[in-house]
Amino acid sequence: MQAIRNLGLAGLFGLLITALPMLLGIAFAVRPRERWLELMRPLSLAGLFAAIANVFLGVTNSLLWISRNTVTSPLAPPLVAGLADMAVLGFLSFAFLTVGWLAVAVGMRRLT
Repeated sequence: MQAIRNLGLAGLFGLLITALPMLLGIAFAVRPRERWLELMRPLSLAGLFAAIANVFLGVTNSLLWISRNTVTSPLAPPLVAGLADMAVLGFLSFAFLTVGWLAVAVGMRRLT
């Protein structure tokens, strides 16, 4: 949970974008509609790109942090914490997309 609290506005917005396909997939599993299935692909692509962008944002922030610190300062603890936050963000994003598509698979069984 600490990693979620450390996220900035861009990270939270990216998580919201990756959660949308999950919510749509769950809605499709409950009430299968062709229109919702048509929206799943573009929302999944948006979620995928948001997840990748968030990972690159985390790498960029880590590199900026390194560039602003002196050579004599201990880099490992804060840098590792920042990279761990980035990894959690990527994991959650792809977990949301996975749950969304698994829900679509359940909805497809109900649709036919």
